[in-house]
Amino acid sequence: MIKRFFMQVVESMSTTDTPATQDTDREAALRLATAVLMVDVARSDQSFDETEFERLLHLVESHFGLTPQQAAELANAAGEKAEDMVSLYEFTQLLHKHLDEGEKAKIVSLLWNIAYADGRLDKYEDALVLQISDLLYVSRGRVMRLKHDAQQNTQV
Repeated sequence: MIKRFFMQVVESMSTTDTPATQDTDREAALRLATAVLMVDVARSDQSFDETEFERLLHLVESHFGLTPQQAAELANAAGEKAEDMVSLYEFTQLLHKHLDEGEKAKIVSLLWNIAYADGRLDKYEDALVLQISDLLYVSRGRVMRLKHDAQQNTQV
């Protein structure tokens, strides 16, 4: 029993993960999860055109404070993950566990902005954003306000 405890202590001391490294890894995972959901919404209408891709890059860049190159790298990584995605659950649960209500609402806002990037809302985009917002536990009233705001932004 003492030997097992000793081995656990040695293992925990030998890990090189500092709190700063863990925070950086956490932020990277949250960024990737958000970007994967954004790519999935953009692709859900079977038409992922240049307008949507440019909008996605701009939103990723501004939301996360990235350079254009970093935003492109994140979008490409998200695209690869989205191709292999079987379920939304792993991404939405990560976000749900680590973000507060306001941060989750901001993600839903980003998703609506992606859905309206081509000037119209497809029924598949609408259904997917509503499903994601339910998995993030964002209230339906707030989701509808965010949807309305995104729609108004496309008409400007």
